[in-house]
Amino acid sequence: MIDKKWLSALKPMVSSKSQWIAFTEVLDAYIEMHSKKLEQSGDLIEMYRSQGAVYSLRKLKQLKDETDGSK
Repeated sequence: MIDKKWLSALKPMVSSKSQWIAFTEVLDAYIEMHSKKLEQSGDLIEMYRSQGAVYSLRKLKQLKDETDGSK
């Protein structure tokens, strides 16, 4: 769980609908890029890095739910 003071500092970013939509679109583009790397890579280290990147980016997409206190 993220510290409450950080969540409250991030609240202005996630409360603006247009900013949040743009941010999630960028995250989706990065997720797509890393997913392609994951599918095409034959190197285990590169696969693990891509998996970690996708996981982290998906966690960032959940940030709005955490700042709203829904999770």
